[in-house]
Formats: sequence, C-alpha cells, structure tokens
Amino acid sequence: MRILYLTQWYTPEAVFVVPELAQTLQSLGHTVTVLTGFPNYPSGKLYPGYHIRHWQKETIDGIPVIRLPLFPDHSKSAIRRALNMLSFAASATILGPWLAPRADVIYVTYPPVTVGGPAWLLSRLWGVPFACEINDMWPDTLRATGFVSNERILNLVGWFAGWTYRRAAAIRVITPGFRANLIDKGVPSSRIHMIPVWANTDLVQPLKPDPDLARQLGLDGHFNVMYAGSLGPAQDLDTVLDAADLLRDMPDIQFVFVGDGIELPRLIEIVKSRQLNSVSFLGHYPVQAMSGLYALADVLLLHLRDDPLFRITIPSKTYAYLASGKPVLAAVEGDAAEVVRSTGAGLPCPPSNPRMLADTVRRFYAMPPAERDRMGQNGRSAVYQSNDREYLVGQIAEMLDAVAKEFKARQRNAD
Repeated sequence: MRILYLTQWYTPEAVFVVPELAQTLQSLGHTVTVLTGFPNYPSGKLYPGYHIRHWQKETIDGIPVIRLPLFPDHSKSAIRRALNMLSFAASATILGPWLAPRADVIYVTYPPVTVGGPAWLLSRLWGVPFACEINDMWPDTLRATGFVSNERILNLVGWFAGWTYRRAAAIRVITPGFRANLIDKGVPSSRIHMIPVWANTDLVQPLKPDPDLARQLGLDGHFNVMYAGSLGPAQDLDTVLDAADLLRDMPDIQFVFVGDGIELPRLIEIVKSRQLNSVSFLGHYPVQAMSGLYALADVLLLHLRDDPLFRITIPSKTYAYLASGKPVLAAVEGDAAEVVRSTGAGLPCPPSNPRMLADTVRRFYAMPPAERDRMGQNGRSAVYQSNDREYLVGQIAEMLDAVAKEFKARQRNAD
C-alpha cells in the first residue's frame, strides 16, 4: 500500500511518535512518503542546516521526505501562529499535487486542523480516501489553553474541523474521551478507531544513573522531580513553581524541566525573581538522550491544566514515562490519570493545585526506594503488555487498508 503521510511537523522536530509511525509502516511492507514543512518546532526557529526554499527533498531513515515552505513561528502571537499553520496548508495545497507521488491512501495528523484542507484536495484530485489522526481536539484545545478567546474564530475553526471530520474515511483517536467527544459532535462511531499512542521501548529503557552526567547537570545529591516535554500554557507549569515554593523546607527536593516551549522565558524569569533555587531548566534534548536523563529522576511529573478537555487527553510522554521504569506523579484528571492509576505506576494528584502537588511530592520523598522502584517496574510492564508499537501501528495499517479497499469497491460499483 502506498501511503502519503501529511504532517506539518516531522523529525528533527520534537514529534517522536510521527517518524516512528512512518518508519514502522514502512517496515511492515508499505511505501511511505512524508509531506511536511521546514523544521522549526517548538522554538519557531529553523533548525541548523535548513533554509526556507520552494521545496526540499531528502531521505530520513529510509523515508522520502518532501519539505514545503511555511512561515516559521511558535510564539504567543495568535496572528503569527495562524500564519505558520495557514502557510503550510497553502503550500501543501498548491505544491503537494505536483511534488507528492500518487498514493493509495492519505494519512493526515492533527494538529493543526488546517492540514485537513490539502488532505481533502489531494484525495479529490487522486480519487483516493484520506484518514486523519487526532492528537488534540480543535477548537476545544484553543479554548482550553486560552490561546484563542474570540468566539467567532473558535466557531469558524470548529466548523472547519467538523467539515474535515465528515469527509475523512476514517478517524483515529488516541483516547476513549476523544472518541466520545467526536460522537457527541455527530461523527458516526463506525468511522472512529481508538488506537492509543505507543512507547518506543527500544529507545526508552530503564538505565542506571550516570553519576558524571548527574554532576554535570547539577542533579547529584537531590531528589529530582523531572518534567520532560513541551513548556506551554496547557501544562500550567506555574503550579509546579508554586509547589516548589511550598517545599522550601525540603532543600533536597529539586524540580527539573527538560524541554522547550513558548512559556520557557517567562518561567525562567519567575524562578529568578522568586529565587527558587530548587528549580532547574536543562533545555531541549534529542529523544536518544532521554533514557539517560530519565535515569537521573526519582519521579517523573505529568501536569496539565485543570480543564474538561484535558480530562480526555493522554499526552504521548505518559507512555515514554512508563517505559523509562520510573514512578509517575500524574497531576491530571481523567484518562491520563487512569493510565497511571490502573497500572500502579505512580500516584495521581489534582491538577492546578500547588498544595496537593507539594504534598504528593512529599509522599514520594518519604517512600522507601523499593516502593518507587516497584511503581516504575509496573509502568514498564504495562507498556510491554498494552502499548507495543508494531502491534498498534499494525492496527493503523489495517484501518488504512480497509478504507482504501472500501473506496475502490465503491468506485467499481459506481462504474
């Protein structure tokens, strides 16, 4: 099966699941081509070695990648972010039909929902179906993060999202809550496939702590509560800083942030102004380095703003945390908290609540190391049992194969 994978973000950007999906589909015998933009996420700055041009073709890990021009940005400006998303959608619409090889099916990743436009156009031009994968529910996410508050704009985005959902031959969602959300919006349940995110258990593995690396990063001699991932409004990381303030009486405890995002400069300024010496920012690291960093953590922190949307969201880093063999502090509600609770991989905690977060950190600190180790082992075992990458990507391939065959059958009957 020939698959065109349409995604605005692709490696070397910090979207690890996306290239893993493309590579695994190819390893299962399918021919995959990626249509994407020039890499600039999450900083909004082009990665070294890349320059905006009309297009660029390259091969990454055996996958042909076609890059199209866009307006690089990942700032707090709604206008600039809109230009970023719309510029890629325009490039994919105008240049995609000329540059992308004809496929049997198109697979498109949301967000942003704007990629649904070129996916639909290509599907019409080629006479093939397209399927979409929803990792963030729009416009719900825009409203929940406060990034867009104008109701007319939110309604317009909601209309467009619904328009693309109705035209997709199949929709993959990653949580049960997303499935229920789409059904409430009128999407037929027969077209919705719940296939969760996986963890790369080959890449993310339990390792012994490297004492030299710990000293180099200032993590030795501390009880490290590590957050790894995007530093944005949805994560509500002010709560973590407030919890650090409440834990001044326990200088052994240190909060460690690994990652980048639009909130990073503001968070650093808050730490400086409040003299929170127990907070450390390590910056962005490639995925290949994450196992070594996880090994230096005593607890891995998952945090999302308290919002109805985030109760049906499971961040992909949840499964990477479990795969690392470290206990998880899940300061979230809903589906993500249930993953941690049901696997016995850590402790849940109400989100956006500094006092409860600080108290839960104290509980972890007081635990015997053997109990924390047991939680980490529980998480690792659960990932092996339920979130195997090849198995889950195989389900995606079956979904795509089914819609491609069904589409061809309808065409033959129409003739």
